[in-house]
Amino acid sequence: MKLTMRRSLSAVALATSAALVLAGCSSSDNAATSSSSAAPAASSSAAPAASSSESPATSSSAAASSSAAPAASSSEAPTGPLIPVKLQLQWFAQAQFAGYYAAAEQGYWKDEGLDVQIVEGGVDIVPQTQLANGSVDYAIAWVPKALASREQGAGITDVAQIYQKSGTLQVSMADKNLKKAADLKGKNVGNWGFGNEFELFAGITKAGLDPAADVTLVQQNFDMNALLDGSIDAAQAMTYNEYAQVLETKNPATGKLFQPSDLNAINWNDEGTAMLQDAIWANTDKLQNDTTYQETTVKFLKGALKGWIYARDNAEKTASVVVAAGSQLGASHQLWQTNEVNKLIWPSKDGIGVINDAAWKQTVDVAMSAKNLEGSTVITKAPEGLAYTNDYVMKALDALKAEGIDVTGESYKPITVTLNEGGK
Repeated sequence: MKLTMRRSLSAVALATSAALVLAGCSSSDNAATSSSSAAPAASSSAAPAASSSESPATSSSAAASSSAAPAASSSEAPTGPLIPVKLQLQWFAQAQFAGYYAAAEQGYWKDEGLDVQIVEGGVDIVPQTQLANGSVDYAIAWVPKALASREQGAGITDVAQIYQKSGTLQVSMADKNLKKAADLKGKNVGNWGFGNEFELFAGITKAGLDPAADVTLVQQNFDMNALLDGSIDAAQAMTYNEYAQVLETKNPATGKLFQPSDLNAINWNDEGTAMLQDAIWANTDKLQNDTTYQETTVKFLKGALKGWIYARDNAEKTASVVVAAGSQLGASHQLWQTNEVNKLIWPSKDGIGVINDAAWKQTVDVAMSAKNLEGSTVITKAPEGLAYTNDYVMKALDALKAEGIDVTGESYKPITVTLNEGGK
């Protein structure tokens, strides 16, 4: 067995921990330009969300300021006190969650009678666990990780599938000529572990390779340093984060920033082993038994979806909102993230947030069949009970359509983003 893993990749770790070291800022003024033909957008590796009692938070009634003009309320302003709601993110403030910050800043939740507190994430807390134990009202989590938590007893339901595509890539230098999973044979292949490896393992297996014998798997840190120094041939990356980290780095051969033409990226959507990522999860028991929670869920989703629609149509302003919310990433990196995340969502032919049955089934199939080096799968059987429902998102979409809002984005086109060295 060819193996250089320094830590085990277990399905238990899938549901309990993940961490990302995000790109920092540099002082150089060099720039790289990404057009809409650059690598597909991606969610950052779904790191667990931070404790709602210890993490920074943004309230919809006191959101970060921005140059974006406030949108007029689409309906008569609610009377009476606002209903407090807590939303748990998977990580710290960044444009992976752009739509939620836009919803708060634009007052969309307040228009629905809600005071939404955005609870930032961190290293040690799993968002779906925060939801299941009642610490928050809704949570953002990758579907396979949430399904693992459900199998362990968490009473949670996917009520809106925001990201329609996977954003996970396997990135290599162009001269390696690694363009599909089968090309990884005999190569040093990096992956993060912690449950982020299953698309890669499924892709390698589907290509007819044995992950334990045909590739050398290397435990990769949550950065692209091993790719840049040549230690690994192909590195795991999210298109809106780690992929951009390479493009924010000088190519020693040219003295300029790396360009997309310098790289190849294996896309698991193309390989047929992609799994659904960022979704909005709600409390299953309350969905089935609490009328007020049911009504709040529709209102919450309406505001959240409207925020993502705003992010689609106002990428630059939304990136500024995220920066103002306290992101540690640079302005150009945040704009890149906003643009790339939009590519994961739009166009959405059934309406933003609708859970596609085929994509769900593929996620479940990969989660049950793809094995890591320990022989573990994400889940051992198909999810039982109310794992997902489109009932609430459809009501939210109907309300938005009644207001004349475009919920499909059929004419959506990405913008062109210029990255600065270090993501400044």
